[in-house]
Amino acid sequence: MKLSFFATLDAVLRTGSLAAAAREMHVTPSAVSMQMKQLEAHFGQPLFDRAGLSVRPRPIATEIAETMRDTMGRLESLRRRTGSRVEGQLRLGVIETMQATLLPAAMAWLRAHHPALHVRPVRGRSIELLEAVKAGELDAAVVVQPAAGGSQRLTWYPVLHREMVLVAPPDATEARAPALLKAHEWIRFDPETGTGRLAARWVRLHAPGARATIDLQSVHAIVALVSAGLGVSVVPEPDARTTQAHGVRIVRLGRDAPQLQVSLVVRPADADSRKLQALREAMAAAPVVQAAGGARR
Repeated sequence: MKLSFFATLDAVLRTGSLAAAAREMHVTPSAVSMQMKQLEAHFGQPLFDRAGLSVRPRPIATEIAETMRDTMGRLESLRRRTGSRVEGQLRLGVIETMQATLLPAAMAWLRAHHPALHVRPVRGRSIELLEAVKAGELDAAVVVQPAAGGSQRLTWYPVLHREMVLVAPPDATEARAPALLKAHEWIRFDPETGTGRLAARWVRLHAPGARATIDLQSVHAIVALVSAGLGVSVVPEPDARTTQAHGVRIVRLGRDAPQLQVSLVVRPADADSRKLQALREAMAAAPVVQAAGGARR
């Protein structure tokens, strides 16, 4: 019986539903349900009275959780006391849009907290990086998580949420995004990427006559072309340094603006690795480090 199943049980009891526990544990509701059924088989009795995804714990479930909560806390304390040094190498896939933003902050955090852990970044598209993680060619990857949740063969850890915007030349006179796309050439974010597909879907819906001219994967390159007056583009919102350096206009897309969920993905069998735990901590800290760095500039 995996110790992680008891952590999931604790999450179910605290949140009151399989779906909420799944969000907290970064797994699917079906995975939570499977873990609870395995615990019930192990203890030989039902742990819950079920009604859909809502559950009402039986006394035995609370007793098990309370017993294991203390034990797991002691085990974690022992782990930290006996081996705080994390070392070795990690092969980390990173999509283009995160290489100049999230990656530097995460690596700086790792260097400060785990200097013996060395990260080897690999660039690629989300679909390529996901296949490399599944095949064991990468230890983890930072990708755009599909709206449907992503492959259940992998474990997903949300890192940051980004809204897509339209970037326009500073002297463009049109006020709204559809008018800008009709009046100027459309510089597309690579439509073979998840980010590009989200952008293209929005453009087809709101400006079906938009003329695509150039396909690029780099937000920085696209912003530079827009700043030079070569067109407009729908991209993940650039950081303040990029927009200030190139002087482009940012135009919000409204309530139905495409939303990106950037997540760290690993193989379930490796999720408890201390190296990957350190990486998750770095990814969680990176947006905070980024924001602090931006505020100082």
